[in-house]
Amino acid sequence: MDRIIYTSMTGANAAAQRQAVLAHNLANASTNGFRAEMSTFRAVPLQGSGSGTRVFALEATSGYLDTPGPAQRTGRALDAMAMGRSWFAVQGLDGQEAYTRDGIFEVSPEGQLVNSKGQAVLSDGGAPLDIPPESSVSLGADGTLTAKSGNQLPVAVGRIKLVTPTEDMPLVRGDDGLFRDATGDALPNDENARLLAGSIEGSNVNSVETMVGMIAASRQFEQQMRLLQTAEANDKTASQLLSVNA
Repeated sequence: MDRIIYTSMTGANAAAQRQAVLAHNLANASTNGFRAEMSTFRAVPLQGSGSGTRVFALEATSGYLDTPGPAQRTGRALDAMAMGRSWFAVQGLDGQEAYTRDGIFEVSPEGQLVNSKGQAVLSDGGAPLDIPPESSVSLGADGTLTAKSGNQLPVAVGRIKLVTPTEDMPLVRGDDGLFRDATGDALPNDENARLLAGSIEGSNVNSVETMVGMIAASRQFEQQMRLLQTAEANDKTASQLLSVNA
């Protein structure tokens, strides 16, 4: 009887965790540059004498769906979409370099280039980008920022840092929603990386697929709870039989 209890308990917990992940993905279906989080689980037999038939469902290392979201044309000069597997470098709240696919940029009141969350966009030298006051800014395909003030000639003020992680060492998602190298080190600037100005990248979450997954996870959770109820009913029946025999 206890085998059913522990198996159902861990199965229900795994279904609840998957439901939480899917709900988080669905909530970010319209978040620019969002990467859908994946949940994986593994079966772990319980160690010990007489316990080999009991198997727990435990959460394994989860990653994210690393496929580009749809391109959305905006025509705005400071909107950009990183091409291929490239990422924009920004400064996290901890002051360290982090990476994002969110390419909605603007100039802060302090004259720095920031993204939609107010995080400073970094240059290919790893420093924040300062924009001359009262100037119009345009983006080149290689990430070069050009500022033009009044009737003066356009001046290049810097280049946005673009990085491209390797396939065998992908970025990891942090608690703040930004991505970082698994070693914690800053990645080098990729001179060959390119961006598409006037466009932004949408979320790569498939809303229909996510909703279907939520329904499946809900049914799985209900099934595990029914097994727990069955175990409880069996326990009550066994107690009644023992009372009669006594």
